[in-house]
Amino acid sequence: KEAAIFYIICLASVLGVACVVITGVWMGHFYGGYAWNGSGQQFNVHPLCMVLGMVFLYGDGVLVYRVFRNESKRSVKILHALIHMMALVISIVGLVAVFDYHNKANIPNMYSLHSWCGMLTFVLYFLQWLLGLGLFLFPWASTVLRSWYLPLHVFFGLVLLAMAVGSSLMGITEKLIFRKSAIYCSHPERARLIVLSQGSDSLWQAACPGFEPAIFRS
Repeated sequence: KEAAIFYIICLASVLGVACVVITGVWMGHFYGGYAWNGSGQQFNVHPLCMVLGMVFLYGDGVLVYRVFRNESKRSVKILHALIHMMALVISIVGLVAVFDYHNKANIPNMYSLHSWCGMLTFVLYFLQWLLGLGLFLFPWASTVLRSWYLPLHVFFGLVLLAMAVGSSLMGITEKLIFRKSAIYCSHPERARLIVLSQGSDSLWQAACPGFEPAIFRS
């Protein structure tokens, strides 16, 4: 099992890096690169940051309890919280980029299913992070309260990761629909496939019976 966990985590890491690289190349090469000047290049910051934060780093944050199965709980908790905080900060940059671009270009905000699903996912993710930080990292919560909330925290963490992957796939599809150039590029299809694969791999590892870290075992 230990060997299987190692190879599957390596696969998830490779897929995660591929997600970020392909999205970066897609936006950077085929859509003109990145800037913060209200142009379409500013919009390009949004998909890169959301894939990096809500898919790659989120998936890594979920898997830290699998990777560091025998380390001290306190150390793993801090690492878990820090990775998710990085995901939040990067995602906020991506959200600010797209809202600012829309406002400067006089484009309505929150006009699509992707927008609403993505914003719902982010808000719930932020609340999940705050609850986890308050209940597990700081000592004020009782053991009974932590034991009661832990299964909910794990469950909703996986649900929100699935929602993040789904929102990313909708965003990539929406970008393809709005694409005006007739030049074909296969990067979006690859990005969708790898985002789905990386998210599925992370979800399977986190939910698979028998792969629980020591803190979840009786």
